[in-house]
Amino acid sequence: MTTALQVPADELINKLAVILKEQYGEKVRPPEWARFVKTGIHKQYPPVQDDWWYIRAASVLRKLYKAGSPVGISTFSVIYGGKKRFGSSPPHFRRASRAIIRNILKQLESAGLVTRVPGSGRQLTPLAISMLDKVGKEIFKKHAEENPELKRYLE
Repeated sequence: MTTALQVPADELINKLAVILKEQYGEKVRPPEWARFVKTGIHKQYPPVQDDWWYIRAASVLRKLYKAGSPVGISTFSVIYGGKKRFGSSPPHFRRASRAIIRNILKQLESAGLVTRVPGSGRQLTPLAISMLDKVGKEIFKKHAEENPELKRYLE
């Protein structure tokens, strides 16, 4: 069976972002302040893409799928963090914005894609797992049409 981890991450995330925007647009949408914020203290500028909120939400879904166990907001802030440059001084690691991650997880929770595990973090619901597997299978079928050697891995 083809899973979401067997396809390229960028294609999966872009396809999931489109699905989140179209099917879950009433629940998952950027707040008003999202146009003005950076994604972390280590960034110099805010995101350039208009739909960066949906891309980050899709990325969070993929990270939760990949983890397989509950993941907390602090862990996500480390995952999306980066190095802050200080000119001639050495760079230091800084965490990403936890407010963005928290709001995305709350929206995904209200959409029924994520559930909260007390004391551990958040994990995917069966609906989200099946959605990710379905999207992964669609992408894998597209790659199998281009590369005939991959057809033997399809059911």
